[in-house]
Amino acid sequence: MEVILLERISKLGQMGETVKVRDGFARNYLLPLGKALRSNEANKKRFESERATLEARNLERKSEAQTVADALEGKSFIVVRSAGETGQMYGSVAARDVVEILAAEGFNIGRNQVHLNTPIKAIGLHEVELQLHAEVEIKIELNVARSAEEAERQKQGETLTSVDAIYGVDEDALRPEDFFDPEADGNAEDDDA
Repeated sequence: MEVILLERISKLGQMGETVKVRDGFARNYLLPLGKALRSNEANKKRFESERATLEARNLERKSEAQTVADALEGKSFIVVRSAGETGQMYGSVAARDVVEILAAEGFNIGRNQVHLNTPIKAIGLHEVELQLHAEVEIKIELNVARSAEEAERQKQGETLTSVDAIYGVDEDALRPEDFFDPEADGNAEDDDA
């Protein structure tokens, strides 16, 4: 199906372009959300008459998105989740969770604006891309950790996915003598008799 784009859509085209898309994409996404019109003579005339209004609205949305992007620039958000000793989380951090985290900080972002290909399932520092407008993209950092203290240690560059990072013990430096007293008599029962 051929449609006239009413706004810029990444990987598809600019406002005003006539593009060929799959019927389902047009019927289920572009047309219902008002992002495109079916390509026919009546709609081409309608688009040309409304072009100035559409461009002004697009420019306003872009400036609003840029304001939010400037506020989010360089920000890091701490996410506290339960995880095992190897750093594997018991749950995950999905786009819905990112939206909730940003909402708690006062940013109103839609779930469809969060580009997270797969949920985050391990602790660590993760970059998440937000597409606030077709022309405004930004990356934020999520610091996923077991606690706020661990998040601070991760931020400083420490890796927390091993036992020594969790308990403060270097596994390679441990020796049997650290756990057992070689001088102690093995027959503790005999001493009591």
